[in-house]
Amino acid sequence: MAESVMSPATRPVVGGRVSQVEPGGIAGQMGVLPGDVLLEVNGHPVRDVIDVRFYSAEPYLEWRVQRNGHALLLSGERASGQELGLEFAHPTFDVDIRRCNNRCEFCFVTQSPRGMRRSVYIKDDDYRYSFLFGHFVTLTNLADADWQRIEEQHLSPLHVSVHASEPELRRRLLNRPQAPDIVEQLRWLAARQIQVHTQLVLMPGLNDGLHLERSLEDLIELHPAVRSVGVVPVGLTRYSAPQLRSYRPDEARTVLDQIRPWRLRCREQLGISWVYPSDEWYLLAGRAMPASAHYDDFCQTDNGVGMVRLFLNDWARTRRRLARGARVAARSDFGQRTATIVCGELAAPMLRRVADDINARLGCRLRVQPVVNHWYGGGVNVSGLLTGHDVVEQLRADADQPGSALGDLVFLPQVMFNTSDSWTLDDASLAQIQDQLGLPVIIAQWPRQVIEAL
Repeated sequence: MAESVMSPATRPVVGGRVSQVEPGGIAGQMGVLPGDVLLEVNGHPVRDVIDVRFYSAEPYLEWRVQRNGHALLLSGERASGQELGLEFAHPTFDVDIRRCNNRCEFCFVTQSPRGMRRSVYIKDDDYRYSFLFGHFVTLTNLADADWQRIEEQHLSPLHVSVHASEPELRRRLLNRPQAPDIVEQLRWLAARQIQVHTQLVLMPGLNDGLHLERSLEDLIELHPAVRSVGVVPVGLTRYSAPQLRSYRPDEARTVLDQIRPWRLRCREQLGISWVYPSDEWYLLAGRAMPASAHYDDFCQTDNGVGMVRLFLNDWARTRRRLARGARVAARSDFGQRTATIVCGELAAPMLRRVADDINARLGCRLRVQPVVNHWYGGGVNVSGLLTGHDVVEQLRADADQPGSALGDLVFLPQVMFNTSDSWTLDDASLAQIQDQLGLPVIIAQWPRQVIEAL
């Protein structure tokens, strides 16, 4: 490792502020410290974490950083497979996250009430976040330099909101008369071997039916560049446009029936299902979740595709361990345990079946409490959009009813919290919810976590 001091910084610089340096990484070996601002990698100014990774793919690294008003040149040899070993305060350094300039009537961000977490109101359409974190973007806000960068740095896979492959229909859905032809854009990416995961957010009578068929036909021609298609029902709150509506259970069954031949055809011809209805369709239609094989590599779980199947798989594995006697000897201990599992309305029937099974096997008393989403209103009934306000208000009211009790513990779904520091959409912390309920509150995603906590 070599270090040299350069001239003091005389003007504000653009770079990435280091928030954490991990042991064993090349950054720590080179002497990078938390608080440093990374300016250049091997002579290249860095705009974001993508640049850092791209230009650091060399055995010898020379980083220019700013520390306490001075510029330092740090260098070192990177071993094969060695991690960079650092995190940044923000993944993009030069500008804030790119905002979407489409005006979709069904945009969920514009349907959000006041009092939510600040990030909820950001209309993200940034291709960098699509590559880094799997955010879905429309590809309508890219400059020529962005396309050049995607090609040069081979930013693959991307996640793209298609909604409809027919140009005029898509322009109408995006409320963007000059929106480019998405199929042509996907062909451009395919020619450069850049893969994409796509999604179709369906609205009754607008882009389903024959339009859904057309979209799937256009997208299948671009396989394997188009690696997957997630089909999701529109989410509407009480603030949505009055002309829009949610799907009915019979319509959900129609959509699933339309997609089923596509899944069978793709499995036969491609070896994968390729098109994946989100879990909401099955829960709304009252149909059983497909087997794990249907989801292949579970590539769209963040889009609500396959999470219920993973949950059921976890319970099946846990149930087998219980059957082998791993916990049977302690069954009497569970007989005194009482707890409440909180969820959105849509998942409640499925969760009740699992809770009843746990109760029968262990002798405990788990009860499932669906929370009505008054905060968003409309047809919002999924667990991932629950707020701390609704949870506390309804659990308190339920606990006051005769013969009702929350028990020893309250379990809240992981999906209602952000991943970093356990805050809900309305900025309620786990500690605040626990204090207001007066009970231990545990965040859980899987049945095994519930049993371990009990």
